[in-house]
Amino acid sequence: QVQLVESGGGLVQAGGSLRLSCAASGRTFSNYAMAWFRQAPGKEREFVSTISRYGASTVYADSVKGRFTISRDNAKSTVYLQMNSLKPEDTAIYYCAANTGYTSTSQASYDDWGQGTQVTVSS
Repeated sequence: QVQLVESGGGLVQAGGSLRLSCAASGRTFSNYAMAWFRQAPGKEREFVSTISRYGASTVYADSVKGRFTISRDNAKSTVYLQMNSLKPEDTAIYYCAANTGYTSTSQASYDDWGQGTQVTVSS
């Protein structure tokens, strides 16, 4: 099991940027594909982005493609989500998740989850 702690959320105006971080501990970070999911009020949790164990492969939801960038630093056991051109519809709790297999857009593939960080985008 890997422990995950997200940070970097906050309140930002539409068009602004935020950078989320997710620090991992407890296991060898490079053994895990990592992902970001989000859950908006009254909605189900949805996939945002995923990155392979060494960063060679990334996948994005259509809703964030071209605006968000996922990256990782295995030496720091941290995965990042750079969010640009934020929109009010990006408002959600953002969760990072770890998977010992390959990258996946399915929540069911991920065994370990962080507690989440709130992102609020005002119009």
